[in-house]
Amino acid sequence: MNKINWIARILAATILLQTLFFKFTAAPESVYIFTQMGVEPFGRIASGVFELFAGILLVVPATQIFGALLALGIMAGAILSHLFVLGIVVQDDGGSLFGLAILVFCSSLFVLYYNRYSIQQLLRKFVKV
Repeated sequence: MNKINWIARILAATILLQTLFFKFTAAPESVYIFTQMGVEPFGRIASGVFELFAGILLVVPATQIFGALLALGIMAGAILSHLFVLGIVVQDDGGSLFGLAILVFCSSLFVLYYNRYSIQQLLRKFVKV
């Protein structure tokens, strides 16, 4: 199961970090997406920065929980954006961006599930019940 956790973390981090090139170089696809959302260029750059942090946090074992939480939030926003603003298919991509968002979301969810006991211990430390 540890290998599956590692694969999920690497998969999510790789996808998150791979998309940074498009966001930070103002690739036409990224500019289009964030223009449709009404947050170009600030949203594109901020999204890239948060995805960079999430990718790094996912790869480091001690911070994987925080990376998974951050990635889960980012991908929830991406999925909702696809469903309510952009559509599943964006500029004839066949839904690949939507599919990648679902994949990162599910991978992050798995990382959190895998580390659920660590999360419970962490919460007990900081929240007195």
